Amino acid sequence: MNKHVILTGDRPTGKLHIGHYIGSLRQRVAMQETGDYDPYIMIADQQALTDNARDPEKIKNSLIEVALDYLAVGLDPEKSTIFVQSAIPALAELNLYYLNLVTVSRLERNPTVKAEIQQKNFERSIPAGFFTYPVSQTADITAFKADTVPVGDDQEPMIEQAREIVRSFNTIYGKEVLVEPQGVFPAKGSGRLPGLDGNAKMSKSLNNAIYLSDDADTLKKKVMSMYTDPNHVHVENPGKIEGNTVFTYLDVFAKDQQHVADLKEQYQAGGLGDVKLKRYLNDVLEEELAPIRSRRLEYAKDIPAIYDILQKGSEKANEVAAQTLKEVRAAIGVNYFE
Repeated sequence: MNKHVILTGDRPTGKLHIGHYIGSLRQRVAMQETGDYDPYIMIADQQALTDNARDPEKIKNSLIEVALDYLAVGLDPEKSTIFVQSAIPALAELNLYYLNLVTVSRLERNPTVKAEIQQKNFERSIPAGFFTYPVSQTADITAFKADTVPVGDDQEPMIEQAREIVRSFNTIYGKEVLVEPQGVFPAKGSGRLPGLDGNAKMSKSLNNAIYLSDDADTLKKKVMSMYTDPNHVHVENPGKIEGNTVFTYLDVFAKDQQHVADLKEQYQAGGLGDVKLKRYLNDVLEEELAPIRSRRLEYAKDIPAIYDILQKGSEKANEVAAQTLKEVRAAIGVNYFE
């Protein structure tokens, strides 16, 4: 039986945090372990350069950090192809061909692009590479003929744009060369963690994240600083569950959900302090993250071996993408000398 092909990845702009873990990493490992998928996991350094071109050291330094996080959570280079985007020349050429199938107005209508342009305060100074990155993502997906793309809910417009490009290509050039991808989204309400400060998004740029690499002391300090109910001043006061970041995290990470339900009841009635609640959350997170942290420290002892994993994965990915490019060139008719 043919396996489904997965393409997913992350931009190397810093270490990965538990929002990434809940939103995508944990799901990738689970899909990898089923044996039903052929996963390609991309470290998207070229995409990261679209809005970090003046700080390439940031990308270079983050490359290994992301790779360490991948290995620490359980992505296995024997089961998943972990590779570096810039090591695959075919992706850039595919991107060039696909750009001709997309209008500027269509890119401007992409809700994800619009939201990220606003978030980054680009206004009219938008780097062209950033503006067109949905097309680059299509190149990444189609190069490996991925039919399965695990992403967050906010990336659904990107998948739809990729599907449009695939349909246009196959219609115009009269050959079913490209595979139309399907997005795989987290269960409703489970795809995104709020930041420690209560902000709707956990983000490196907002400095409100718990990283997979945080040591036990750092984790505890961050948990103890978390946003709860600002009106819950005294232990005996009734507290609110809604918008309380500690309970949001417990809903995601705690194994004993009956105990969490009991804590919610006690908190709402009064008699449960934030400090005690946060100590319990710290224990829950430490149980989840300690093995990941331990594996990460072991992998970090041999950085040349990490580069070797990335090189071997990139060599394998390069062969697959080059074959797809050959088929694309033949369909378009630009294989003049073959």
